[in-house]
Amino acid sequence: MRNPLAYIAERWTPRPETVRRAALAALLMSVVIIVSGGAVRLTGSGLGCDTWPRCSDDSLVATTEMGLHGAIEFGNRMMTYVVSAAVGWFIIAARSAEPERRSLTRLGWAQFWVVMSNGIIGGITVLTELNPFIVAGHFLAAMALLTTTTLAWLRTREGDGPPRPLVGPPVRRAVLGLTALAACLVIAGTAVTGSGKHAGDDSDIERMPFAWETVTRVHSLLAWAVVLGAVAIWIGMRLMDAPPGPRARAGELILVLLGQGVLGYVQYFLDEPELLVGMHLFGATLVWIAALRLLLAIREREPVAATATEPPVAAASVA
Repeated sequence: MRNPLAYIAERWTPRPETVRRAALAALLMSVVIIVSGGAVRLTGSGLGCDTWPRCSDDSLVATTEMGLHGAIEFGNRMMTYVVSAAVGWFIIAARSAEPERRSLTRLGWAQFWVVMSNGIIGGITVLTELNPFIVAGHFLAAMALLTTTTLAWLRTREGDGPPRPLVGPPVRRAVLGLTALAACLVIAGTAVTGSGKHAGDDSDIERMPFAWETVTRVHSLLAWAVVLGAVAIWIGMRLMDAPPGPRARAGELILVLLGQGVLGYVQYFLDEPELLVGMHLFGATLVWIAALRLLLAIREREPVAATATEPPVAAASVA
């Protein structure tokens, strides 16, 4: 039997804009499912469906007897299919594009496998009655999906030529270090949530064995380190006369970090109101996207248009 993707590719050649829109759709859906997962936790609906893969022992879907919590939890499960559809669209568009870009199709399949594996992890969180470490792993897997969708979206906006650095080695090393530090910040955030009061259900749910005040301070110190690192990189780029693109991405990261920091302190002093915690979760996705944009902005690849087959006239003139 023929490969269905190859069959479609023979009959449809999307424009580069279509591939970029497909990548953006997958990125947006990865943000939406992270926020919707946070809504499940913050509304105490984590066990609205008390088993997996069925919603209950007697029903595959949520029923009216399960109330609002069941509807919220089942709705989040259904979001997986929406994300899968967006990822599938990107895989098809990337595979059908001309010239074929294997780097994009590999990123598309990486998204697919992350979605599938995280669906299983989500089921394990229910079966273990919201074990906080499994819940943290579920969130980090969702952030892995956000990473792959963001990278795919950024890669659709450039070519596949060899990367050419736009800044010097010291700045490149600093940006790599800042990206690693931002990843640590995200991981520390799971410890804050896992030891805090939003357990995901109204019953007696196990929490992480950390002092909430302590892990919150660690998270805050990491946030300040990321902010100061981003400011230092921005200043270094200006002093070294770096191109406008990397400087702009560094400035955007600083703005997102400052907004996220203000939100974090407000939610802390107001004792973690659900709405602000949800907004802070959304802010975490924006911080990570901004960090990845800066990481890829410090180098450039030959544009897609330049790597395409040259017109006969241009080729003859070169010859």
